Amino acid sequence: MNDVLTLQLPPPPSQRRGYAVRVGAAVAAGVGASVREAAPRARAVGVVSDDNVWALHGQRVRAALEHAGLQVLPQVVTPGEASKSIEVVLGCVDGWATAGLGRHDAVVAFGGGVVGDLAGLAAHLYMRGVPWVGVPTSLLAQVDASVGGKVAIDRPAAKNLLGAFHFPHAVLVDPRWLATLPARELACGAAEMIKHALLFSRPQLDAIAAAATRGAEAAALAPLVGASIALKAACVAADPFETEPAGRVLLNLGHTVGHAIEQVSGFAVAHGEAVALGLVAAARVSRAQGLADAALERTVVDVLQRVGLPTAPDAWLQGEHADALAAAIAHDKKRGDGGTITYIALADVGEPRVCALTIDAIVAGAAATGRP
Repeated sequence: MNDVLTLQLPPPPSQRRGYAVRVGAAVAAGVGASVREAAPRARAVGVVSDDNVWALHGQRVRAALEHAGLQVLPQVVTPGEASKSIEVVLGCVDGWATAGLGRHDAVVAFGGGVVGDLAGLAAHLYMRGVPWVGVPTSLLAQVDASVGGKVAIDRPAAKNLLGAFHFPHAVLVDPRWLATLPARELACGAAEMIKHALLFSRPQLDAIAAAATRGAEAAALAPLVGASIALKAACVAADPFETEPAGRVLLNLGHTVGHAIEQVSGFAVAHGEAVALGLVAAARVSRAQGLADAALERTVVDVLQRVGLPTAPDAWLQGEHADALAAAIAHDKKRGDGGTITYIALADVGEPRVCALTIDAIVAGAAATGRP
C-alpha cells in the first residue's frame, strides 16, 4: 500500500477545525510534523504507549519526534483493558506535570484502542485540554477507535462509562504496523470492519469475505483499511456528537450485547470477539423483531468465521450468564426512556434500523437461533 489516502473530517459543531486521517505506508514518519501543526509552540510531547508496542516500534516514533525538535516524555502502560482506569489516567497526568509538559505542548497516542482511549481522555483532562495526535497500531484501533473523538475509560458498572469527546488533531494510519500483530488481534480488528460493512456497504462485506478466505491475514486485510475508515468517517462527520436519531448511534451495532459479554467475562473475551458475538445476536434480534430473515444470520456467521471470530453467543444467554448479561445491558449508555435500550438492528446488509427494545426482548431475541 504505497499511496496515501487522506480523509478530511469537517469541524464538529462548536469546534474550530476538523482533522485529517491519513492512511498509507510510512505516514507515521510524519508524526513530528503533525504535532508541530497541532501545537506550533510545543517543546515536548507526552507519548502514551503500551509495553508491547513500545518495545517493537517505540524507537522509530521517538526518533521522528526528536527529529522535529521535541522532547519525548513516554508513559508506557500495561497492555489490555485493565489500563483503561482512572488510576492510569492520573498516572499519565501526574507524570506529565512532574516532567513539565505545558499547555502549549501535545500528546501522542501510540498503540491500540486502549491506548487511544486512555491518551485521548488524559489529553482532554490535562490543563483543561491539550491537542493530541493518534498513531494507531492495531487493526481495531485503525479502523474504529482512531476515528470519531470518543475517549473513555472503564468503571466497575460499565465499559467506557467515564469519557468525553476530544477530537484528535490528526490520525496517522500505517497498515505496515499490522505485520507484527498476532492473528487474534487481526481478527478482533476485522470484527469492526465487518460491522461497518454490515451497516453501510455490501461490496465492502464481500471484499472482506474474499480477502479472509484463509483467516485474518495482515496482507489481505490491509488494502481494505482505508475503505473501512471511510465508511465510519462518513457516519461520524454527519453526526459527530451522536445527537441524531439515526446517525452515529448506528455504529453501536453489535455493541449492546458485545460490551455486556466483555464485562461479564471479566474482559477474558476480547473486544472484537465480543462484538462478533454481538453481531450474531443482532442478526437474531433483527429476525425476532420481524425485520430480517434467517439469511441475515447465515451471512453474518459466514464472514465472521472466515476471519476466525467466534459466532456462538449462546453460552452467554443462558442461566446465570443471562442474568449477568441483562444486568450489564441495564447500564448501557444507550438507555432510553421507559426502560428501553436504543438497539441497532438490520433489515439486511446496508439497511440498519434503530429500535427501542426492552432488555428482555434483546436477551430473548439474541437467544433465538435464527435458523430455519
